[in-house]
Amino acid sequence: MGQFTKNTDFSHDPLVDPPGKGGAWWKYVVLFVLLFGFLIAIKMLSSGISGFGEGFTEGLLSGVGNPFAGLAAGVLFTVLVQSSSVTTATIVALVGAGTLTVGVAVPMVMGANIGTTITNTLVSIGHVRRGNEFQRAFSAATVHDFFNLIVVSIMFTIEQATGFLEKSAHAIANSMAIGGGGSYKSPIKAAVKSGEKFFSSIFEWCGLEGSGLATAKVIFGIGLIFLCLTMITRIMKKVIAHKAERAMNKALKKSVVFAIAVGAIITMAVQSSSITTSLIVPMCGSGILSIEAAFPVMLGANIGTTITAFLASLATDKNGLVIALVHVIFNVIGTIGILIIPRASQIPIALAEGLAARAVRNKLWVIAYVLIMFLVIPFLGILLF
Repeated sequence: MGQFTKNTDFSHDPLVDPPGKGGAWWKYVVLFVLLFGFLIAIKMLSSGISGFGEGFTEGLLSGVGNPFAGLAAGVLFTVLVQSSSVTTATIVALVGAGTLTVGVAVPMVMGANIGTTITNTLVSIGHVRRGNEFQRAFSAATVHDFFNLIVVSIMFTIEQATGFLEKSAHAIANSMAIGGGGSYKSPIKAAVKSGEKFFSSIFEWCGLEGSGLATAKVIFGIGLIFLCLTMITRIMKKVIAHKAERAMNKALKKSVVFAIAVGAIITMAVQSSSITTSLIVPMCGSGILSIEAAFPVMLGANIGTTITAFLASLATDKNGLVIALVHVIFNVIGTIGILIIPRASQIPIALAEGLAARAVRNKLWVIAYVLIMFLVIPFLGILLF
């Protein structure tokens, strides 16, 4: 826990305690600006993709038209960018631009859930030289992996057979329509559109037009998404991370449902499930938490991470909202299922503990697991399907 304490000492960080008075409100102003920039980035990305024309759109669609390829692409992209938030925000933008249909995007969202778990798995490797500590940390990290793999396997099959997630999300999106189906001029969308037009005008002033303008918008949009999410995560991590351990310990003493709620709230605040789960891994490694106690917080993190896609949908059309709701429904159903089905939670725990026991005896299991799970299988999924 010494390393954890050291990493979360933010007493001299200007982002947390800027010099002079008024530091508290300053943080919130910065977060508001970053959130607004994030929404503009989504709009820029959507606008830029649309600017490439129908041929480009059809080319992208043909590349990920197969649901298995979409699932693999979601895993691989999330592994590469190390953030399911970036992946789901990008998916929402693609759906909003009409580049992806909701049906094609659903497996990608599922893949993002699997890909994001690589972060806490890598965190656990930091304990690799300390036998029992590594075993506890690695099992705590991979229980999240196995949970997501199980849920994705079941829900992917159900979705391909029935379209349950897509239909449910459409129904909820329709019920959220304001004014009985009338039009609603969202001030958020209007502000975001104005911001997008401002940056577009700068690119046009630089002499860009046609595909050049579209390319600039896409590159700028992706870059701004990374910048805004990175800064939001950094600021909120510094504000919240040093309090998160205490909050999670209190939650675990009350109930499973309360622990799930705390995991969701912390993740919504820091805009990253990886931060929440990565906080838990060293706690489990040190023996402060058992894997059974930490698991509910991870379930909450899965739900909390859906806030990013939902925020991104504010800058897109109804289909963007639909895919954001798919993400919410998918993670909520997975959590409810693991809670109400007798002994269901013991399956990912048993798998994680079994893998960790083997990894302690032979470290090649760790290398093989990471490479096969997060790189080889996704690459094959894209190539073969």
